[in-house]
Amino acid sequence: MPALRIWLAILIASPAIVMAEEATADSTENVSYYRDVRPILQANCQGCHQPAKQGGDYLMTDHQSLLTGGESGSAAIVAGDPAASYLVELITPVDGKAEMPKGKPPLSEADQKIILNWILQGAKDDTPDSAKDKYDAEHPPSYVRPPVLTSVAFSPDGQLLAVSGYHEVLLQKADGSGIAGRLVGMSERIESLAFSPDGTKLAVAGGSPGRLGELQLWNVADQKLAYSVPVSYDNVYGVSWSPDGKLIAIGCGDNSVRGFDANSGKQVFFNGAHEDWALDTVFSKDGSHLVSVSRDMAVKLYEVKTQRFVDNVTSITPGALKGGINAVARYPGEDQVLIGGADGVPKIYRLFREKARKIGDDFNKIKDFPEMPGRIYDVAFTSDAAKAVACSSLDGAGHVHVFTVADGKKVLELEGPLHAVYSISIAPDNKRIASVGFDGEVLLHDLETGKRLQQFPAVPITPQTASNQ
Repeated sequence: MPALRIWLAILIASPAIVMAEEATADSTENVSYYRDVRPILQANCQGCHQPAKQGGDYLMTDHQSLLTGGESGSAAIVAGDPAASYLVELITPVDGKAEMPKGKPPLSEADQKIILNWILQGAKDDTPDSAKDKYDAEHPPSYVRPPVLTSVAFSPDGQLLAVSGYHEVLLQKADGSGIAGRLVGMSERIESLAFSPDGTKLAVAGGSPGRLGELQLWNVADQKLAYSVPVSYDNVYGVSWSPDGKLIAIGCGDNSVRGFDANSGKQVFFNGAHEDWALDTVFSKDGSHLVSVSRDMAVKLYEVKTQRFVDNVTSITPGALKGGINAVARYPGEDQVLIGGADGVPKIYRLFREKARKIGDDFNKIKDFPEMPGRIYDVAFTSDAAKAVACSSLDGAGHVHVFTVADGKKVLELEGPLHAVYSISIAPDNKRIASVGFDGEVLLHDLETGKRLQQFPAVPITPQTASNQ
């Protein structure tokens, strides 16, 4: 009898009903919403259907909203009845194309069957209570203690400071007078921030560790999410813009480096030359090439147009480099980069090789700066290229050193004591430097004297009381 029903469905029914009938054969294996279905939706659908951007008025990050549906008025999921579930129709390919995910290839047959069988089994929600906290613009995170801060960035006009939080980016007024906005998104952990060259957009790299990476693009003026791109299966890092503002690059925990069209969010660059996590990226001065650094101790150069790996900028001689590289910044107006990592020594390298590689050489290296305590987490240049700055941390103590580029000498260290420092940003006027790290505070220092100017919490703190302990 089941075989007859399937045959009749093939003759007279829609592809969605056919798939629903065929799914009955696989429905005996228990399907979990939280373990099996949710990751599929995260990777393929939630970029367009989340609290910050509800395409078609359809929210897919909340179980009840997922079942209800959006602007079509049709029930997206009818428990026990895939054929009556509008979502099944949307994800079922016709002539190799499906309406959802929009602008992407159809879900794999295996993923489609998981969703169908989950619906057949009653579309139950088995999300653990500990994972049911939801955050959006109306319900931003509440903090009882300062979070560890991983990234900070001045806007090009110097009026704002973007600071990483939990599930959000906080736009602080750069004079420390208060919060100008809270950009709440899906990513639990924010790893990297970068304003577009014209300051109208903010690119955010992050994710949910071990589950999903995400690239977010926000409109700064109205603080709305332009798009969200799910990427890979783990956090993404080191977001950067091409000089013309047309491309965005990230490094990934799957060892890849990826580039995206800034307007559409479409992936236009992919290279997997690294052997470990790619942690930071930067474009060449004309945007024709891309540079990435990694835990594999390498600085790699790619041609953007062809997506081709060109060269290892650093030496490939075993033992020449000591430990992974965390950060890279381009020398303003030059095809040279400043790097920093586990060995605590900031270094400047030229990007393009001027003579043939020989075993044992490190020809592209231009200079070393004096060694810093511990591991370097971030590096930067002043816009006039007169100074280089790096931050490092060792045993919970942070250090921010300023060097003159011309002679490679350390000229000052920012006034401390500092907790571990993980990110720095120099104001456009080159007069102030912002730093963030373990203590959850934003620190502003004078870049000429090293004196501390201001210190304030990056997030609003709600004191813990006996009633909410």
